[in-house]
Amino acid sequence: MASSLAKSTGVVGVMTLASRVFGFLRDMAFAILFGAGPGMDAFLVAFKIPNFMRRLFAEGAFAQSFVPVLSSTKSRDGTEATQDLINVVAGTLGVILIGVTVVGIVGAPLLIYLFAPGFAGATEQFDLAVDLLRLTFPYLLFISLTAFAGGILNTYGQFAVPAFTPVLLNLSLISVAIGLAPWFARPEIALAIGVLIAGVVQLAFQLPFLARLGHFPRPRWGWHDPQVRRILSLMLPILFGSSVAQINLMLDTIMASFLASGSVSWLYYADRLMEFPLGVFSIAIATVILPNLSARHASRSAAAFSDTLDWALKMIVLLGLPAMIGLFVLAGPLVATLFNYRSFTGHDALMSQYALMAYAFGFMGFSLVKVLVTGFFSREDSRTPVRCGVISMVSAMAMNLLFVGAFTALSLPAPHSGLALATSLGAFVNAGLLYRYLRRDRVYTPGSDWRWLALRVLLGCAAMAAVLVYGAADLDVWVGRAALQRVGWLFAWVGAGIGVYFVVLALAGVRPRHLALPAER
Repeated sequence: MASSLAKSTGVVGVMTLASRVFGFLRDMAFAILFGAGPGMDAFLVAFKIPNFMRRLFAEGAFAQSFVPVLSSTKSRDGTEATQDLINVVAGTLGVILIGVTVVGIVGAPLLIYLFAPGFAGATEQFDLAVDLLRLTFPYLLFISLTAFAGGILNTYGQFAVPAFTPVLLNLSLISVAIGLAPWFARPEIALAIGVLIAGVVQLAFQLPFLARLGHFPRPRWGWHDPQVRRILSLMLPILFGSSVAQINLMLDTIMASFLASGSVSWLYYADRLMEFPLGVFSIAIATVILPNLSARHASRSAAAFSDTLDWALKMIVLLGLPAMIGLFVLAGPLVATLFNYRSFTGHDALMSQYALMAYAFGFMGFSLVKVLVTGFFSREDSRTPVRCGVISMVSAMAMNLLFVGAFTALSLPAPHSGLALATSLGAFVNAGLLYRYLRRDRVYTPGSDWRWLALRVLLGCAAMAAVLVYGAADLDVWVGRAALQRVGWLFAWVGAGIGVYFVVLALAGVRPRHLALPAER
């Protein structure tokens, strides 16, 4: 089973890698063409609101509740019952989303005031953000239905299509940034139109694959359907429990709207860089194991359930810890190489570097949460993650106020990085609590070889860090280099770090068989 999990994770990772690469091209286009000013801040807030709700509802609560119920129905009740569930969920979800979309468009001024209250003092920026949100908010409707289609495909082991779909968002935004934006007096309007187009395209892309699978939705209303009620009962607490990181990131945006102009953009670019390895490794692993854990729970295979979770956590440590160190050490080179051109100044690069270093510190916390919550949601336990999430969010909010206040009182640079640091620490609080409850309830028992593996991973990370620290150099050095020179040096040092890490692991005796499930060794 571990080999199939590894293969599926590899497929999702490769597709997600393609999406992240195009995402970087998109963000490079944003940085080069629009920089980090009031207009870009307004667009990013208008884009973040439906995107935040998408992660909260579609990829968070809905996916985590729908996939276990669909997997259980598929295993126990057969094809006809599965199709009936798909139909009733499609109809109910669609009607609810249409209603939410209408409310969001009408209430756009209130949403901007709630999510970026700092804009209220700048009338032009506030009005622009409202206009942009009315164009971007319908994206929530289309991308939520896309997530619904992706959940069906994932349940049937077809991970590649849902993982590749975000590439279409990035292609749409790159196209409008280059081809359409120059024709607008406010180019941010073109970007908002691109978001709306992307939502339609992503949904249309997945529908033929559902038809080929034989599960094309035939929507019908079913608010009182027992299966819909079951999904909704799981969704309500998961809304919070699975998306604490996203809530904290949005709180960062709210507070950043009160800080120096550009703070929202600096946090955005840093977050995008942090999410690259998070999507390629951590989210890919969590996506793959959720249907598997749900099936193990349905068949009451407690040992197999624990072994699958143990395998996922080992993979997170093996891949996530070096990624965290690489992001921290190479924060400056990454920002300079990808974004520091034309409108994106050296000051913007420095401010984004500070934010990325703070986010990188919490990378393992974000990664562990992604995997650990599947141990609860696959068993249809959504209450425990809520308790953990509430504590985590309150802790992060308190640290937000503390760190920003300290930065401001001491006249330290980059107070926005205090927001990123608080979010990172909050992720570790969440991960620690989730782990504690899994152990307390005897759902998860760590394998006997954890200490052996952890020591070797730490040895590899120490060697990699030494190489990267030597090669990183100051940000001013990277800013002073030509674009192709930056790219060449960055690839060289990233490649050297990865090479050193895996060579040290191999010399220390780590082999692929050490990452197999106990039954396969």
